[in-house]
Amino acid sequence: MQHPPRAALVSGATSGIGEAFAHALPPTTNLLLTGRNEEGLARVAAALQEAGPGRRVETIAADLSTDEGLDDVCAAGEAFGIDLLICDAGVGPFGDFLSAAETDLRQTVQVNAMAPLVMMRRLLPGMLMRAEAEARRAGLIVVSSGLGFLPVPRLATYAATKAFDLSLTEALAAELSSRPVDILALCPTATRSRFAERSGFGHNLPGAQRPSYVARRALAALGRQRTLVLGPLSGSILTVPALVRAAAAQALQAVMPRG
Repeated sequence: MQHPPRAALVSGATSGIGEAFAHALPPTTNLLLTGRNEEGLARVAAALQEAGPGRRVETIAADLSTDEGLDDVCAAGEAFGIDLLICDAGVGPFGDFLSAAETDLRQTVQVNAMAPLVMMRRLLPGMLMRAEAEARRAGLIVVSSGLGFLPVPRLATYAATKAFDLSLTEALAAELSSRPVDILALCPTATRSRFAERSGFGHNLPGAQRPSYVARRALAALGRQRTLVLGPLSGSILTVPALVRAAAAQALQAVMPRG
C-alpha cells in the first residue's frame, strides 16, 4: 500500500496467520479484530496494546457462519472506517467427505467462502469511497491456500472453498484494477497454526511455515502482486500458474462487456 493503513479489520485474529497479521501491521494502524473466541481476542488485544500504547484496538466476537455474526462484523468494520480488510478466518474438517457431518461442511462453506464474499461486498464500497476522497489506497488480503490450486481428497470441501476464494479475489483484482485498492490472494501451504488440530488432521506438517513469516510476506507483497504463493516447494511450483491466472483475469477484464 502507498501509505500504512490507518485502520484494519482482521478476521480469524485469535491465532495463526490472523493473529500474526495483527502483530505485523504497523503500530500506527488501528485494529478491529474478530473471531469466535472472546477470551482469545482479549488476549491478543491486550498484547497489542501493551506493545503499542495509544493504539486503538477493538474486538468483536462473532461467528461468521451466521447472518447475525456477519451483520455485526460488517457494521463494526464500516463504523471503524477501515482501509484494510484481511479475511483470514477458516475452518474445515479432515476426513472422508461422506463421513463428515453436514453441519461441518455447511460451516466450512459459510466461513471460508460466503463470509469473505459478504464482507468484501459490504465493506469495499466504503473503503473505495474513503480512498478516493483522501487520495489514498485501500487494501484487501484474502487468505486462500496452496490447496486452492488442487482437488484434495479428505480435505475436499476445504480445498474447494479455498479455490473459490482464490478465483474470486483474482477476478476482483482485475475488475477493480483502475480503482484505488490493492488486492492480494494469499496462498500459503502448511503453516504452524491450530488448523491441523481443529480440523482433525492432528499435527502440523514438517517444514510448516511460521505465521509471522506468512503475514510479513503478504503485507510486503500487497500492491506489488496479486497472488502470493508461499511454501518451500509449492512457492516455486505454483508461482507460474498464479501469474498466468492473474494475467488471464486482467485480459478477460479488458474484453468482457460492461454490466
